[in-house]
Amino acid sequence: MSDPLIEVDGVGRDYGTGDRTVHAVREVSFEAARGELVAVRGRSGAGKTTLLNMIGGLDRPTRGVVRVAGVDVTSANEAQLLDLRRSTIGFVFQSFGLIPILSAAENVSVPLRLNRRPAAEREERVQLLLELVGLGGQAAQRPGELSGGQQQRVAVARALANDPPLLIADEPTGQLDSETGRSIMDLLRALVDARGMTALVATHDPSLIDRADRVLTLRDGRLA
Repeated sequence: MSDPLIEVDGVGRDYGTGDRTVHAVREVSFEAARGELVAVRGRSGAGKTTLLNMIGGLDRPTRGVVRVAGVDVTSANEAQLLDLRRSTIGFVFQSFGLIPILSAAENVSVPLRLNRRPAAEREERVQLLLELVGLGGQAAQRPGELSGGQQQRVAVARALANDPPLLIADEPTGQLDSETGRSIMDLLRALVDARGMTALVATHDPSLIDRADRVLTLRDGRLA
């Protein structure tokens, strides 16, 4: 695979010590190309979230190496990790993670504010992103006024705010009904195709797997 965006080499993550050691991820290796949608499937407790967190720089491996866009995530300091998460990686979580007191537009603008983008540029980009995820008419509504599927679409728009080359989505349909979940996965598929970004999506829903270019299966922390 030429010029992979994600490189994972012999990565493992342990918690605890001695007889109480839990091997959450065990010697996982794979690469993901630019413009590829990779699904990571497995039962709850298989290690999906731990693996995604290590790739996104939210957790550090016990052993092995992770590189994203050429950056060694495993050896990066906190300032470098912060820059990586602000410029290179967008995150979408199962729980949406929206700020309740902010409108949809204000939630999407948070990453742009953190990167000190000019106000006029922020407003234009936020509107563009909300239109992209089909919520142009809900910009002023707060999360509590939106359905679960709409909240997740706002979360996707926020993850795209700084135009990251990598989108990491951890069980993005876990709190949604099956039809709404499929619409979110279809949205991610369309974004990968249209923007050439890479998406790494953890799911245990077999009905969503066929949207992916490739499927990685985790069992007890290992790639099956």
